[in-house]
Amino acid sequence: MLIGYVRVSKSDGSQTSEPQRDALLAAGVDPARIYEDLASGRRDDRPGLLACLKAIQPGNTLVIWKLDRLGRDLRHLVNTAEDLRTRGIGLKVLAGAGAQIDTTTANGRLAFGIFSAFAEFERELIVERTAAGLAAARARGRLGGRPRKMDRSTLKMAMAAMADQRAVAAEVARRLGLTTTTLYAYVNGDGTLKAAGQALLDGTL
Repeated sequence: MLIGYVRVSKSDGSQTSEPQRDALLAAGVDPARIYEDLASGRRDDRPGLLACLKAIQPGNTLVIWKLDRLGRDLRHLVNTAEDLRTRGIGLKVLAGAGAQIDTTTANGRLAFGIFSAFAEFERELIVERTAAGLAAARARGRLGGRPRKMDRSTLKMAMAAMADQRAVAAEVARRLGLTTTTLYAYVNGDGTLKAAGQALLDGTL
């Protein structure tokens, strides 16, 4: 069974979901099985996507128009697709840079594997830069003493550190010169952003 998901970012009429819906319908998705969100892709609270991922069953295939309709970023996209794979659910992309992806086929799995490799490479670079930044901060005596407030640079390091499944929040907070309470005010346990963290990155906090 094919399950569809569409998303547009703006509600002012400048964007419409119709091109996405038309593409999904042409691919054979039942209109009653298309879930939709009107929200920025960087937001965590996307009820349509949450409902879609909850409803989809093993053996189904999730169909999207383009890759950027699904993930907040490359890491989130890869993690979502991996979660689908472990549940026995396929992912098919109809257009854009990821149009060759159809994880129900061997070639599609290979294509997505390349995307996954780039995501892992990106994560390793972030972890490497984070370690270098922490070492430099220790050398300058920045760690210890009164906890400092969260800033964009610290937030990015916190995201990278917490994305490691072996990370201990208290240790990450200590190394960044934060309290654990401050860390969790901005970042979830898996390194994804909370509303305050997203606002800080967007410059609206």
